Formats: sequence, structure tokens, C-alpha cells
Amino acid sequence: MVDATKSGGGKVGFLARIGASFRRTGDFFGDVMSELKKVRWPNRKELTTYTLVVLVTVVLLALFFFVVDLGISRLIDLILGT
Repeated sequence: MVDATKSGGGKVGFLARIGASFRRTGDFFGDVMSELKKVRWPNRKELTTYTLVVLVTVVLLALFFFVVDLGISRLIDLILGT
């Protein structure tokens, strides 16, 4: 029997690689679904708590950077005498 990939039939090898690529992609998404079934999702109370922590952190960081920006702006104004 003659191997098609060695005897000039490069399309067979190409098609095999394409098929293997689709197979690997399908395997990947199957693994993703399997892992998502293992995830412990937060309940409503935990989700609310985590959301509040994130919002408070964002507000505090925004205020911090506002104050730092304001301070640097005033310092530059003092240095340049404007």
C-alpha cells in the first residue's frame, strides 16, 4: 500500500491535519464543559458581598487617584508659577 502523503497526495495530509484540528478543538470544549461542572458557583449572598467589595474598592481607588492627580496638578502649578 502506498502512503498518499509521500506520493504527492499532499491534500490527504492536509485534510487529515484539518480533521485533527477540529477534533482537538472539540476535545478542548468538551474538557471545558467537564471542568465547568466541577465549579462551585457562589450563592446569592456571596455574589452580593463580592460585588459590594469590588464596587467599594473601585470607588476608593478612584478617589485615591483623583487626590493624587489633583496633588500633582497643584504641585506642577506651584513649580511653574501659574
